[in-house]
Amino acid sequence: MLKEAIAYYHLLLEDGSIATDSAKVLDEGLERSKLIFDGRRLTPYLRPHFVTESDWALVTRTCETIWSTLQKVKDAAIEDNTLLTELGFGEIERDLVVIDPGYDHVSPTARLDSFLTPGGLSFVELNGESPAGIAYSDSASQIFRTMPVMEQFSERYNFRGLEGRPKMLDVLLSSYREFLGKEPEKAPVIGIVDLRDLPTQKEFELFKEYFEYHGYTSLICSPEQLEFDGKKLYYDGVALDIVYKRLLINEYLPIMDAYPALLDAYRAHAICMVNSPRGKLVHKKAIFAVLTNEDFTHIFDESEQIAIREHIPWTRRFRHQKTQLYGKEIDLVEWTRANSHELVLKPNDDYGGHGIYIGWNSSESEWDDAISTALENGDYLVQRRVQTAKEPFPMLYDDLGNWTMIEQLVDLDPLLFNGVVGSAFTRLSSTELANVSSGGGMVPTFIIQD
Repeated sequence: MLKEAIAYYHLLLEDGSIATDSAKVLDEGLERSKLIFDGRRLTPYLRPHFVTESDWALVTRTCETIWSTLQKVKDAAIEDNTLLTELGFGEIERDLVVIDPGYDHVSPTARLDSFLTPGGLSFVELNGESPAGIAYSDSASQIFRTMPVMEQFSERYNFRGLEGRPKMLDVLLSSYREFLGKEPEKAPVIGIVDLRDLPTQKEFELFKEYFEYHGYTSLICSPEQLEFDGKKLYYDGVALDIVYKRLLINEYLPIMDAYPALLDAYRAHAICMVNSPRGKLVHKKAIFAVLTNEDFTHIFDESEQIAIREHIPWTRRFRHQKTQLYGKEIDLVEWTRANSHELVLKPNDDYGGHGIYIGWNSSESEWDDAISTALENGDYLVQRRVQTAKEPFPMLYDDLGNWTMIEQLVDLDPLLFNGVVGSAFTRLSSTELANVSSGGGMVPTFIIQD
């Protein structure tokens, strides 16, 4: 059914006027909704990603089961330095992670990056610190609904979109209530905090508009603009109650001493910070090395262990060590050297596709160099290859509405809010890295009835 639906959608685009009018609606909507990333279309495609209701139910169940394992890792890691070491925590990060944020969830908002194939669902990464794309996805969904091709497609097929911004606001408010231990006496002021002049600034503006439409004063600010008087955190004279932290810890560490107000207010429990620095416990890519390591199996119940085996790729911290590969002991470095065709090396704590080495795309000498770089860095992972998903998508290649069909890597990214799947978007790429900041694009995800 899904293949037939997609074929019908592409057939509709063969009508030149439908394709041209749809491209015009798309471009006008992107400009109006600020869906421009680093000066280019965030969504240069004329079709969304369709997922069937039955597959979406599988995605939801699996994500929420895996999320329950992450909460258990958080609870164990706070008490166990061995786990913090395995996750790759430095001294300052260890200090930050022990601060109680005032609510239970390790990451009230998170994103699991996955590939959905006929063979099943495989996760490759988790963003548990500051997942981007929620507001972009909502706006893109609204634009796509008004495209002529989608309107005509809806006459034959039933589908529904997904919304993340309402759930993000609910997460901020529920975390704040838990932080206070009661209902707030007034509407909290929300500060959206990140570095200045980032490509994601447009998304912050979309969130600000949404929060203020629903009655919550919202301010976009950066660490150097904040002041803490010992009781309240201020931006331009306005006291903040909730900090929607889009600022990555790695990017705050170098400037923390110069601009300590944000951290000081957090330590003093003067603000409710979402996500808190505890999100690093599951944001580190080494979280998959913990989940798939036999040394930590005892943390999880049987259903969680099954989900890990079926959906999480075998992963290890990359270093000179003996380890287990499905019950067989291996020398990790030498085994990695001999099995480049099924492995990827990636930094433990980076984003945007930086520093990733794909073994099956590397020559023997390139792979040897990658191994040397990873060992020298000291904070790398080796991960087994998963089956990826690919689909043809109609992609715009000029400003006149002209398009061509191109096969794309399809990275489905479910979004979790307090551990519950509430939305998703899809990243597309012509390369092995489905990443917007490294040149890929995104489309909204629509759930189509089976």
